[in-house]
Order: sequence, then structure tokens, then C-alpha cells
Amino acid sequence: MNARLPPLIDVHALAARLHDPRLRVLDASVELPPPRFDGDYRPASGADGWRAAHIPGSRHADLLQALADPHAGFSFALPDWPALVAALEALGIGDGSLPVLYDRGDGFWAARLWWMLRSVGIDAQVLDGGWRAWRAGGLPEASGDAAAATAATITPKPRPELWAGRGRIEDVVAGRAPGTLVCALSTQLFAGSVPTRYARRGHIPGSRNLPARELFDPTGRYLPPARLAQVLAPLRRTAPRPLLLYCGGGVSAAALALALTVLGETGVAIYDGSLQEWAADPSLPLEPRPQDTGTAPVGAGGGPPGAERGNPPAGGRCTGGRNPPALPL
Repeated sequence: MNARLPPLIDVHALAARLHDPRLRVLDASVELPPPRFDGDYRPASGADGWRAAHIPGSRHADLLQALADPHAGFSFALPDWPALVAALEALGIGDGSLPVLYDRGDGFWAARLWWMLRSVGIDAQVLDGGWRAWRAGGLPEASGDAAAATAATITPKPRPELWAGRGRIEDVVAGRAPGTLVCALSTQLFAGSVPTRYARRGHIPGSRNLPARELFDPTGRYLPPARLAQVLAPLRRTAPRPLLLYCGGGVSAAALALALTVLGETGVAIYDGSLQEWAADPSLPLEPRPQDTGTAPVGAGGGPPGAERGNPPAGGRCTGGRNPPALPL
């Protein structure tokens, strides 16, 4: 399926394609307020915001329930392949579709859905700048519920190598498996110096830190490829592969995965459970501060946004933000 589509699309290119019958536009927004104290985790559906105003022809993709495994023990867990395929088909995604994903933040939730689609063999694009960029461009808006989805069938091509489970992360920490752990949360969350949504503060031992927030410009768009290459150069030059990305819940990590994909990286996987799963088990180690190994954390600064724009960089499934939006994980 459209294997060579670039991961990002700008608002004007999408506007020019709105009447393409293959187009499927999905708003993946989730509302996630910043934590008031450690363990304060209150995700909510972004469907109401989508109903109030959205890109014409779009529908809301429910990452909280319809596109999550309810039995996993942590939020936003990847469903098994048949369940994921069925949920996507219910949204009208099928062989030959052209999915474009956005959210009401900077694209972190959209990046999560993009990685999910990628892992089942579906090529999709993320709207660069998301809903804010669409509105800033003065482009058409709609409101209300969506029409019934067109019947669709997916021929899945699962790519399980794009995901990492807890066992694999434990093996890397113990030195039994190759790879570099990379935390996409803010430097403060990485260091454990601010409240977190999860059971314990800190990061998985041996991790490097590259806050996903650093991948975006002030308008919420990804940095141009040349600038992304500069930001990611310390990681790409020295980190043993594969790169195993995590955050609070696999959301900010997805934004980092998308940026690495833009630059042609292929040895990348997301730890789906991230700190939601890891921090909940007191038998698993966490470091309260970056390890002093003679190498500074890869990045610094606030974490990514996700439901983001409007909340401070406190804990998050994995996101951070500038000026108050609610951060994703």
C-alpha cells in the first residue's frame, strides 16, 4: 500500500486531496490533563472536541478503547492483530485507503496511531502541525457526527518488530540483548524531579534522554529534516541499534519514532507499556537521575505535547508541552 508515502503531509496538500475517495482522515485526540500529584492519571476521550469542530470528512479514532487492548493492564496498549485490523476497518480503513492522521495537539497522538497502522502494514501520513495548523490556514471546518464508514477490508502485514515488550527491555537492561533505551519524556521527568502520572518517578536504568518536544518548532510542526538530523545526530551517531523508545505510554515515543523514520532509521521499536507498565512493578529498577556515564543525555528541554498544547511539562504518558495544553504519554 502506497509504501513510499512520506510520513508527514502539510495542510495545503491535504486540503487539495479532500475529495479523493481513497482519503480517510482520522482525529486521534485524547484529553490528558497534567498530573496534580504522582500517579494522577486521567485520560479522557477527545471525541467531544472532534464533534465540535474537525476537518471535513474526518472521524474520531478512539485510542482509549476501540484501538486499545482492555486487558493489558495499562492504557493505550496495542490490541492483538485481528482486533486492531477490525477496529481500523470499522473506521473505513482498508486496502488502497490513504489515511491521514491528526490531533488537536502537535501530532503526538496522531504519531501513535501512525505507528500502529505502520505495524500492521498500512502506510499513513500525519498532518504536520495538526488541527492548529489547519485552523491557522483558514481551511474548511465541519462539526457533528460522521456519516457511516465505508465498508473496508485490510490485508494485514504485521510487523511485530516495531514493538518491544517488557521482557525485551529487561534483557537490554541486564545486558542480555543489544539495543539502546531512549526516553522521550522531558529532562525533568527523566530525572524524576517533577510529579509523574505513573507509579514511580525516574527512568529505566541505562536509558538515554531525547525529549520529543525538541523535535518540533514553535508552531507544533516537526523541524525540517536538516534540523531534525542535527537534533538526533548524537543519538544516531553513537547509540547501538536497535533503538528502543519509551515514554509514559508509547505516545511521545511515537513522535520520536516518526522523526527517526523521516531520517531513514529502520532499527526502531517502541516499548508499548513504557513507564505505565514498568513503574507499576516495584521489582523493576528505576533511576531517579540520569546516569553519570560521561555522556550527557541526548537532549534537554520539555517533553512533547500530545493532547498537548495547554498543559505544563509535568508527567505525561509521554509528552510534554510548552504553555498549557494537556500532555500525552
